[in-house]
Amino acid sequence: MPDILIVVVIVSALAFDYINGFHDTANAIATSVSTRALTPRVAVWLAAGLNFAGAMYSTGVAKTIGGDIVKSAQMVNEHILISAMLGAIAWNLLTWWFGIPSSSSHALIGGLMGAVLVAKGAMALNPTGILKIVASLIFSPVIALASGMIIMTLIFWIFNQVSPSKMNNKFRRLQILSAAMMSFSHGSNDAQKAMGIITLALVSVGYLPTLEVPVWVKMAAATAMGLGTAAGGWRIIKTMGGKIFKLEPPSGFAADLNSSLVIFGATLLHLPVSTTHVVSGSIMGVGTAKRINAVRWGVAQQMLAAWVLTIPSTAAVSALSYKVITLLF
Repeated sequence: MPDILIVVVIVSALAFDYINGFHDTANAIATSVSTRALTPRVAVWLAAGLNFAGAMYSTGVAKTIGGDIVKSAQMVNEHILISAMLGAIAWNLLTWWFGIPSSSSHALIGGLMGAVLVAKGAMALNPTGILKIVASLIFSPVIALASGMIIMTLIFWIFNQVSPSKMNNKFRRLQILSAAMMSFSHGSNDAQKAMGIITLALVSVGYLPTLEVPVWVKMAAATAMGLGTAAGGWRIIKTMGGKIFKLEPPSGFAADLNSSLVIFGATLLHLPVSTTHVVSGSIMGVGTAKRINAVRWGVAQQMLAAWVLTIPSTAAVSALSYKVITLLF
């Protein structure tokens, strides 16, 4: 039974990574598709390939997920991790169905916290590590909004003498580069979250001595995210690409460039961030640089409500899942 359960943990973590891929495809390509810099098919395959490459880049975020939420690997078991994955997957599918951009990172962290709380109690959680992770999740979209506004303002200032048509043509080509950067940075941060769960599971049952991510885990997580990205996430692309702010090639380039820098900076610091939140913050920032009422703040409020609900909702589903799983197995 333990061997079967560890396989279930790995499969569920890879399923989460696959869903994360198509759930968060919009993060990487919504701006370039909405401005017609890239066709949807080309954009999706570009994102899939560079998500895979980004996922192979490092394992620092994986170690943060695996080591900073619980005090030690011995305090979790397969039942806890399966429950955490079920809560996160359920929330991702629900928000995808309704086209709401929500955070897979929040869903995963909320799921793990909920399952650990009901199984082991609050003493098993690492408050210092959780505070660091939550701080990175909260401040990253705020930073993205501010820096997005700065980058867009600089673009307006530098190209203020260029005609709108020439400016659009120039930035439509540049968007291919910014979309590639965004896709790579997305893979470098998001795929590591599933790697962290799988590695934590392997350490908890004694298959690994430390939280060093094996190559096969990196390959499996990168492949799952790449395939998920290739499946596309058109419902959320519509929201990210046009409902927050009507993007044009210069603003689309600014949003992608800014998002990629913020996300990759977090990866270098081994901090998990929500790519959805960062991209949304960037779009709001570039929109505000044009004029504050250009941003559809009503849509932003709906997204904020989903973000606030994510951690408690996934924690509750994971806690309930743990109770059911322990009764069955």
